[in-house]
Amino acid sequence: MRVFLVLFLLVAATWFLADFFEEKETKKIAVADHSPDYFSTGYYKKEMDIAGKIKNELTADKMIHYGDDNTTHLEKPVMTLYNPELPPWVIKAEQGILAADGDNLLLSGKVFISRAGTKKRRPFNINTSELKVKLSISYAETKQWAEIIDTPNRTAGVGMQATFKQPVKVKFLSRVKGRYEVN
Repeated sequence: MRVFLVLFLLVAATWFLADFFEEKETKKIAVADHSPDYFSTGYYKKEMDIAGKIKNELTADKMIHYGDDNTTHLEKPVMTLYNPELPPWVIKAEQGILAADGDNLLLSGKVFISRAGTKKRRPFNINTSELKVKLSISYAETKQWAEIIDTPNRTAGVGMQATFKQPVKVKFLSRVKGRYEVN
């Protein structure tokens, strides 16, 4: 009888210790709901059109991907949108979030948009913030203040919609002011 009692106590103690340590291990492994599943420094992504020509490029100093909502967070993103026969549009920002669909890009902080000049066109620059970009249609919009610098001309307003494909269109939504020089 004594042997059975000792064996019973030994089994009970082993079961208790196994249960105790298993719970502690489980607590150590717990992962936060919104935590990164992978990251990259020097991030680069290129998208091609159906004909195999480059459509757009996205680079960033740092990229962090979150698996719970499938978003990609970017530090100092640079988005380049290509057009045939014209210099590309380059959009730089402090921060960015690429949505799970890979098509909607929210750029935050200071945003600078530029297109180099050609023989027939002057360089074109836009300063703004909090810009939403729809990559598939080369469209961007903001509700914030925006300024177009088309040297020597300047136009500013609150809220802006822009299409970067041909024909290029930029529209201010309210409180528009401009300064133009006529040659």
